[in-house]
Amino acid sequence: MPKKSEKVQEVKVEEKPVEKPKKLSSEEYENKVLELAKQGLTAEKIGENLRKSNIHPKEYTKISRILKKHKSYVIPDIKNISEKLEKIKTHIGKMKQDKRATRDKDRIFAQLRKLKEYHQVE
Repeated sequence: MPKKSEKVQEVKVEEKPVEKPKKLSSEEYENKVLELAKQGLTAEKIGENLRKSNIHPKEYTKISRILKKHKSYVIPDIKNISEKLEKIKTHIGKMKQDKRATRDKDRIFAQLRKLKEYHQVE
C-alpha cells in the first residue's frame, strides 16, 4: 500500500477504434460468397469468414440462397458426415483389425443414409 506522500499513477488504456462493417454492393457480396464456396466452405463457414473480414452478412441475401441459385449449395450435415465416413474408411484400410472403427463405419453410414433420405438427396 502506497504512503500518503506517494501518488498512485493511473494507467489509461487506449481503446482501439471500432471498425465499421464494409458496405458492398449485392453483386460484390455474391462474388465474395461464391469465391469462398469454391474453397470448399459450407454456408456456415462462409458466414464466419465474412464476419471476420468485417462484412456483416445479415444486411444481404442469405448465403444458402445465393449458393442454391448458383447450384453450389451442399447440405452441411451431409458434407460433414461423408467426410467423417471417408476418414474412417481410410483408417480401416490401414488397420484391418480395428473392430471399433468398423462398427463406427456402419453407424456413420446409417446416419448418412438417414440424412440423405430426409433431405431427399441422391
